[in-house]
Amino acid sequence: MYEIVRKVSLNPTVSLMDIKAPLIARKAEPGQFIILRAKEDSERIPLTIADFDREKGTVTIIYQIVGGSTMELDTLNEGESLHDFAGPLGKPSETDGLKKVAVIGGGVGCAIAYPIAKKLSSLGCEVHSIAGFRNKELVILEDEFKKVSAKLCIMTDDGSYGTKGLVTNALEELIKEGNQYDEVIAIGPLIMMKFVCKLTKEYGIKTIVSMNPIMIDGTGMCGGCRLTVGGQTKFACVDGPDFDGHLVDFDEAMHRGTMYRDFELHERDKNCNLMKQGDK
Repeated sequence: MYEIVRKVSLNPTVSLMDIKAPLIARKAEPGQFIILRAKEDSERIPLTIADFDREKGTVTIIYQIVGGSTMELDTLNEGESLHDFAGPLGKPSETDGLKKVAVIGGGVGCAIAYPIAKKLSSLGCEVHSIAGFRNKELVILEDEFKKVSAKLCIMTDDGSYGTKGLVTNALEELIKEGNQYDEVIAIGPLIMMKFVCKLTKEYGIKTIVSMNPIMIDGTGMCGGCRLTVGGQTKFACVDGPDFDGHLVDFDEAMHRGTMYRDFELHERDKNCNLMKQGDK
């Protein structure tokens, strides 16, 4: 069993947990993920490792409450334990040799972007971070990004915090200011990553994206996380989750990502009703 040693609400729909998992913390690297089950009969959920502390033996996960499984996960509190917590899975993000990088996070994707920015900064890389959110209420990890970034641009769709606009607006402005990036790393909604890649392709800047499609077994055997990259079928759980963004078929990935939307909404509504009954 894997004890929850800390739980924090980052905004109305996003929570953070530190999980006691010393063996995973010992091996974890930015970009990798874990697969967990909240309870014995729970669905398996893949979550990218948001941080880790090798000395304390803890692994940090950050999740958005969007469906039945994440709602169930969020019912657990400090002192309780997760039933399963397997990892680290996937390939670590490649950070060696980079001197100047723009790291872009969109929404809860910032939870994946932050540990990469942190690792790059620790290696002496100049990190320019761009974090995009719908509004001020949804901003997360601002202080953490400030500590590891030479520049930080907070963007909001409605202008309620930071600068009004899209992450691509901030990136293009930084490029036009003369910043020459070895690489751009973009993590967030598929549509955001697609348009970041469209922009960087115009400027000839290598761009890495983190793909997090539906994952089931985490070993590449089920095929649930397949993607088309450079015309070839890849599996995010074993070949990724990082890929060359200029080669990813984002339209196909977005289409596949909507296949289970109605099911997820049904499970969320069912769990909401069960919780309401439990309150009576």
